[in-house]
Amino acid sequence: MKTLTVHASETYDILIGENILASALARFAGSGRFCLVTDSNVEPLYGDLVRGLLKAHGSVSGFTFPAGEPSKTLGTFSLLLEHLASAGLTRSDTVVALGGGVTGDLAGFAASCYLRGVRVLQIPTTLLAMIDSSVGGKTGVDLKAGKNLAGTFWQPAAVIADTALLSTLDKDVFVDGMAEAVKYGMIGSEELFGEIERGHPDLEAMIFACIDQKRRFVEADERDTGSRQFLNFGHSFGHAIEKESGYAVSHGSAVAAGMVVACRLSETLGLCGPDTTNRLRAVLRSCGLPDGTPYPPASLVDTLLLDKKRSGDSITLVLCKGVGRCILRRMPFDELRALTAKTFA
Repeated sequence: MKTLTVHASETYDILIGENILASALARFAGSGRFCLVTDSNVEPLYGDLVRGLLKAHGSVSGFTFPAGEPSKTLGTFSLLLEHLASAGLTRSDTVVALGGGVTGDLAGFAASCYLRGVRVLQIPTTLLAMIDSSVGGKTGVDLKAGKNLAGTFWQPAAVIADTALLSTLDKDVFVDGMAEAVKYGMIGSEELFGEIERGHPDLEAMIFACIDQKRRFVEADERDTGSRQFLNFGHSFGHAIEKESGYAVSHGSAVAAGMVVACRLSETLGLCGPDTTNRLRAVLRSCGLPDGTPYPPASLVDTLLLDKKRSGDSITLVLCKGVGRCILRRMPFDELRALTAKTFA
């Protein structure tokens, strides 16, 4: 078992390893009342196991919601808050998020708001959640206008990344997480990118490298106003693709396409050459991810008007100078429209 410690507004540990769930919960669960939040896919796989482990430390209630992004709404959030109240959780008790990114975001948001804040323990069950969404304290739900437009920063009490939980993932869900791993390589580690490029990277080592990179960004910029924005590479256009598809396109597939869009825009600006984009597209294809989108990028710009990274009439984009090297650039929407139209004419 490997441990990474995040020093943010709250200091907490991330445990990484195989079959570590029991020992990690014994170390970090605490005592009292627990609410186990999970979805309809994960509940039959791991619900009984985690409930049994938590019962050694206190009473356990459960909240299970229909799996999928369409459940990440204010309606589900409200139901979860009412459940926490009816279960009698107090400020000394714990919300346990068992699942992928939707579960972690929803449970974390509820924990941050209930009684103005209770503990949340993150137990990610997907690759994407392990290397990205469970770490760093971003929580939230979607609004009709766009993705993750309501939420808070609320750091977890701990993150338990047990790689054994990935054994039940559908291939498509695992592939979805690889988009975020490729992203980490593109923004800050040519070595990591190369490991993925060569095929069959060591899973635990890859997870550790991704989380360690995110840890550094979170420690430097917890509130996402500066360098942490590098983690959004591929996400602005990616979120627009998700929304335009009615969330039929998965997060990882949308981010993969969004990274390609960002690289193509970078080419037009003279920041990188086509070799960088070609290398990215080849890696995405080798992972089973899309290297393009059916939605014309120029038509997605208006959707970006509701992106969280918008400020006034401009938005911060993460652009690419080469594998492992990205920059942040503030760009007015009029300029972005012209650039996108020129790039994808």
